[in-house]
Amino acid sequence: MAAKKQDKLGKTLWDIANDLRGAMNADDFRDYMLSFLFLRYLSFNYEASAKKELGRDYPKSNSDEVKPDFVVPPPLEIWYKKNEEDIVEFEKQMRKKVHYVIKPQYLWSNITELARTQNSELLETLEKGFRYIENESFESTFHGLFSEINLNSEKLEKTPKDRNKKLCTIIQKIAEGIADFSTDVDTLGDAYEYLIGRFAAGSGKSAGEFYTPQQVSTILSEIVSLDSQLPLTGRKNKLNKVLDFACGSGSLLLNVRKRLNEAGGSIGKIYGQEKNITTYNLARMNMLLHGMKDTEFDIFHGDTLVNQWDMLNEMNPSKKVEFDAIVANPPFSLRWEHTDALVEDFRFKSYGMAPKSAADFAFLLHGFHFLSQEGTMAIILPHGVLFRGGAEERIRTKLLKDNNIDTVIGLPANLFYSTGIPVCILVLKKCKKEEDVLFINASEEFEKGKRQNSLTKKHIHKIVDTYKARPEKITRYARKVSMDEIEKNGYNLNISRYVSTAEAEEKIDLKAVNEKLKTINASIKTNTDKHNAFLKELGLPLI
Repeated sequence: MAAKKQDKLGKTLWDIANDLRGAMNADDFRDYMLSFLFLRYLSFNYEASAKKELGRDYPKSNSDEVKPDFVVPPPLEIWYKKNEEDIVEFEKQMRKKVHYVIKPQYLWSNITELARTQNSELLETLEKGFRYIENESFESTFHGLFSEINLNSEKLEKTPKDRNKKLCTIIQKIAEGIADFSTDVDTLGDAYEYLIGRFAAGSGKSAGEFYTPQQVSTILSEIVSLDSQLPLTGRKNKLNKVLDFACGSGSLLLNVRKRLNEAGGSIGKIYGQEKNITTYNLARMNMLLHGMKDTEFDIFHGDTLVNQWDMLNEMNPSKKVEFDAIVANPPFSLRWEHTDALVEDFRFKSYGMAPKSAADFAFLLHGFHFLSQEGTMAIILPHGVLFRGGAEERIRTKLLKDNNIDTVIGLPANLFYSTGIPVCILVLKKCKKEEDVLFINASEEFEKGKRQNSLTKKHIHKIVDTYKARPEKITRYARKVSMDEIEKNGYNLNISRYVSTAEAEEKIDLKAVNEKLKTINASIKTNTDKHNAFLKELGLPLI
């Protein structure tokens, strides 16, 4: 599907959301709408796979409707009724093929029919369907997937009857709005991403915390996809493991996958960690909506700073999990607590603890610990990490002395939904070829918007191309800086110290200016004398 058509679908769904949510908080309505889109995807994907599995035994529906959202009864329901003795074996095969099962009564077209007819059983059927998907469809992999979707919430309406009516309207409008568009993975996946971005933009800090704007996400994804030692040679053919330890809705991880796939490469497995339960569920849905099987990714719900993921707590160095690419946009300057256990934690012990007032370096060190020797890590952080003193200065100094900081990229202000401050991207490597640091000051190159600034493709390409080429100097934009110069500056990485965007003032030739003033004064005297001569003849006062 063309990009314009994909954008049209996203805008269509966004308009529906705006029309229907009324006074409901954008974050709450987002969760309902995205869950319904997810159910639609699961249904169509399951039905398509069932059609392949059953072949000529897959029945035709009696419906005259051509739009799959409204075909009732769905063919699979007809097959279930006629082949009760074969259902167990069929579902066993489907678990092997697509890794999940959906009972016919919970398929999207049946749900939309309940909505269309304003059936009083819609709410109860949806609840049962969500619980079935959580607890039985994916066996144990997706427990709690809809745990934050409360269909009985008074945020929808006050009474069960009114809530059922509201849900009927929402689902019917979504079905009608989306029915004319393709049911393929790319289309629904892109629509899901579009809506996450729009909801983040429209609902302030709480939503923005988990969403990295696509243009910034693209920069990080491009950088970690490139060969770590020779970026100019292009993308790697394969990344075995990719991690985002503050993955939010998973968009950044999916962007890395997209970049590599576009170049004909592949990813072994994607790993993400997210503390917020609602966002964690969004991330799992997002992976599936982009056509990933549950065996191709692992999203963990837990606190990164405490390191609650058992997989990352292996004390035996030979069994340590390492990642070829790490990307992250953690919460900026988060307050956190130190404990005796954390002080001795293997992630921080060699560097010291990040201050309680700002966990930025704690997040960075967590990711860096699990980076492979040939891997690349790109992390978004506030500018303070570049120059703040105390514990952060000590951590920054050690990373620089160990030659682990590869590139510092300064971005424009007001790119993010959660903050208007300018941020930077730090690129880190364990085995770094260059013994200098590349500074890219892209803070002045952006497209200004009413509420949010943005980066165009031209801006993104310039940043990535500069990273790849690693030039000695691009005036007012980039420069390679030696460790000697950084040491002389007290290991301060403030970008403007090394690459100023200010235009040099024009040099003034004082001697030439003086000669010009003398000429002007002589001219004034000559003309004044002439004028006074005329005044004298006329008997008027001289000037």
